[in-house]
Amino acid sequence: MRLSTGTRIAALVAATALVASACSSGGDGEGAGDDAAAEGPVELTFWTWTPNMEKVVDLWNADHPDIQVTVNKQDGGDPAVTKLLTAIKAGSGAPDLMQAEYQKIPQLVSSDALADISGSLGDDVAGHFADGVWNAVTLGSDAVYAVPQDSGPMQFYYRADVFEKLGIEVPTTWEEYAEAARTVHEKDPKSYLGTFSANDAGWFTGLTQQAGASWYGIDTEAASWSVDIDSDATRKVAEYWGGLVEEGVIDNAPMYTPEWNAALNDGTQVGWLSAIWAPGVLEGNAADTAGKWEMAPMPQWDEAAPATGTWGGSATAVTSQTEHPEQATEFITWLNTDPEAVQALVDEAGIYPADVPASTEALSDPPAFFSNQPDFYEIAAQTAGTVQPFTYGPNINVAYSAYNDEFAKATKAKKADAFVAAVEAMQQITLDDLVNQGFSVTE
Repeated sequence: MRLSTGTRIAALVAATALVASACSSGGDGEGAGDDAAAEGPVELTFWTWTPNMEKVVDLWNADHPDIQVTVNKQDGGDPAVTKLLTAIKAGSGAPDLMQAEYQKIPQLVSSDALADISGSLGDDVAGHFADGVWNAVTLGSDAVYAVPQDSGPMQFYYRADVFEKLGIEVPTTWEEYAEAARTVHEKDPKSYLGTFSANDAGWFTGLTQQAGASWYGIDTEAASWSVDIDSDATRKVAEYWGGLVEEGVIDNAPMYTPEWNAALNDGTQVGWLSAIWAPGVLEGNAADTAGKWEMAPMPQWDEAAPATGTWGGSATAVTSQTEHPEQATEFITWLNTDPEAVQALVDEAGIYPADVPASTEALSDPPAFFSNQPDFYEIAAQTAGTVQPFTYGPNINVAYSAYNDEFAKATKAKKADAFVAAVEAMQQITLDDLVNQGFSVTE
């Protein structure tokens, strides 16, 4: 089943050359891990960069002597993907289990690096996760390529003391956010409610996701990809932020710079649209402001249909070369849905679990930096449940690079139409690259 499913999805999303390699890879171990005559425990290798994952895995190993998991720490992001794809291509050296960022899953699937585990999953697993998060591990199909581990639902973080001083209500719509931005900057020309950062493509992706964008699609009948970065939803977001930058009421400086850190500290950066992991960043960069910040849901385009996007997050996948797909699936289901395991992930690794019901139980006390907001994780759970579906593509790295280049020009120009032009350029660059790589593409 692993080989035929891997080949089918590779044919759907990959070039002819990749299909050929998919047909010849991962098949020699078919069913080997399910041999009842095998002696000794099944041994699984797990590549991950999550801190203290070995402590969580120790809980599993203690209760499952027949299935033992060994953690092998890796660098995250592109280095981990490159290393896995090299091992897959070589036909040896790949782990049984792999932590994978959501945006990297299409690339791994198109390279036949991940197994479809849908046949081994329980019927109730999908119900543990928000639809938008689950979509990231299925690519909108019936196949399942991973189980979500952590997620990065986006919220609005703001200086409650400044809002109170200026008499600003917490914005619930983007129109109200724009009015709040004008008030903040009018009262103090050095202060801004936020900044548009041209070097944080994941941040912008989350904003467009909230607005209903999905940058890629898969046409199952045509067996091809489509690119829809230049959609009405993405244009709406770009034009909105471009308008605020052009008006001068939102900053256009990048995040994560000494200047940005200083603005967080001195109160001239009054808000931050960020993800659930923001408290750690704020504590590290603006420790003296603890107790002055609060968190609220993102402002909405449609208050009647609450929505948010994500910034960050990863899942646990079974690789196509494992000899033990069923046991590997059993482990990653436990890791990401069992209450004891999820609690351990929170306590030991400090993540925000993708499992919505378990995260509610595991996270009762607010982060120390937000000790003034006891309902912090209650709000987080509400927003996490409104994550919108979003499909990444096999060359999302190209789209992200194009974002950095094109929006750097747009923020320098400080014109709303330049922001829209940046979206148009991203679309063309991403589409051309897919075609040049040999992928089947539907216009």
